[in-house]
Amino acid sequence: MIETLIPAMTEVCGADGVITDPAELRTYECDGLTSHRSIPALVVLPENAEQVAGVVRACAAAGVPFVARGSGTGLSGGALAPADGVLIVMTKMKKIIEIDPASRRAVVEPGATNLSVSKAAEPFGYFYAPDPSSQVICSIGGNVAENSGGAHCLKHGFTVNHVTGLEVVTPAGEIVWLGDGTGAAPGYDLLGAFTGSEGTLGIATKIVVRLTRIPAAVTTLLAAFGTTGEGGAAVSAIIAAGIMPAAIEMMDALSIEAAEAAVHCCYPDGAGAVLIVELDGPEADVEAETKAVREICEQAGATEIRAAADPAERAVIWAGRKSAFAAVGRISTAYIVQDGVVPRTALQDVLDRIAELSAAAGIRVANVFHAGDGNLHPLVLFEDGKPGDKEAAEELSGAILDLCIEHGGSITGEHGVGVDKSRYMPKMFGPDDLDTMQMVRCAFDPRGLCNPGKIFPTPRLCGEVPGVRRGPHPLVASGLADLL
Repeated sequence: MIETLIPAMTEVCGADGVITDPAELRTYECDGLTSHRSIPALVVLPENAEQVAGVVRACAAAGVPFVARGSGTGLSGGALAPADGVLIVMTKMKKIIEIDPASRRAVVEPGATNLSVSKAAEPFGYFYAPDPSSQVICSIGGNVAENSGGAHCLKHGFTVNHVTGLEVVTPAGEIVWLGDGTGAAPGYDLLGAFTGSEGTLGIATKIVVRLTRIPAAVTTLLAAFGTTGEGGAAVSAIIAAGIMPAAIEMMDALSIEAAEAAVHCCYPDGAGAVLIVELDGPEADVEAETKAVREICEQAGATEIRAAADPAERAVIWAGRKSAFAAVGRISTAYIVQDGVVPRTALQDVLDRIAELSAAAGIRVANVFHAGDGNLHPLVLFEDGKPGDKEAAEELSGAILDLCIEHGGSITGEHGVGVDKSRYMPKMFGPDDLDTMQMVRCAFDPRGLCNPGKIFPTPRLCGEVPGVRRGPHPLVASGLADLL
């Protein structure tokens, strides 16, 4: 079937926009979560929305599944293509079409990197607030798919809070707009439904994002503590004092060790945990809040507190945190990046239980997390090739997600469900909830061709009666799903 599609794809994207060589296809076998792999049957690299629509129409006509992919930095296996499917790689579509300071918005293509938008807006006094650790390379289209956050989402919000309009290619190959660019369009919030849908509802080809004014003042503090418990107490006290930092990040001793080995960030020697607290806003407010945060950290037992004196020092402080995921490769041959959420008040209980589980399993865990909003990123380390080690790490990783659910949290904060966590969805949601989600998906994609096999824990076909597992609706089976 794929062979018959190649001429059509070449006509749409040109010969240099179609990849068929098996060695080149292997380049796209995984995203940032390398434990899940699938080599696509065909890769195409469109250059504009019309080409994306042409590719999707060809896939729909042939009944071939397709998946959009950005920079491939995702951590849930969300951009894996089925072995019999087409991977639509959006990296050629990277233009920043417009920066409009008057309306505080930018219009960009999905392949534009996160950081490039901020750089383009900087001369006008603005920046793009969502900042995942991979912001140098991660793409805005991928941000939309996963509803990415980052260190500064505590104050500034996630991607969904900054997207005001999307040009989308539907699973039928039509080009439509969701939202009007203002963020205040009437009617159902299809824009909100699409953002964070992990590529299952269509492919974004233009994105209107809200820009944020560069703050008048920024202070970055680094506070060292003997334990994560002391750091956690400081976090709770900061929030309880009515202070809303731009970011509060925490790293434990093992993640600090990895960061030092990788980027030489010079965090305080012997620290059991460090907090990075960043405050931004009017100068008078930042000055007062900085003083208050210092006092709170001292009362919580901070052994050392540093303030960045200039942007260069701020960059060094952040380098340790931003490099943490990759840096763990310096102290372990392999690791699993997990992503769960717990209430701030449960942070220490959950960290204590993670330590107990880690000790019992004989598997090390490095903890890096957005402490301000309880978004944990435990890195579960194991020895690649050591019999049983990977399986033990995966079991421990799952137990951590169970802890998050047990404490009223979530199995993902910003990395998405993808293929990696779909089996945990029934632990968070009942059958009616899952059926309702599936009905939304089927309203966009009744034939189930758009990024299939993601999010949902079992094969769920459009046309099923909610709560009853049976074959697809006859119209779906006959290929006339558009009539549904």
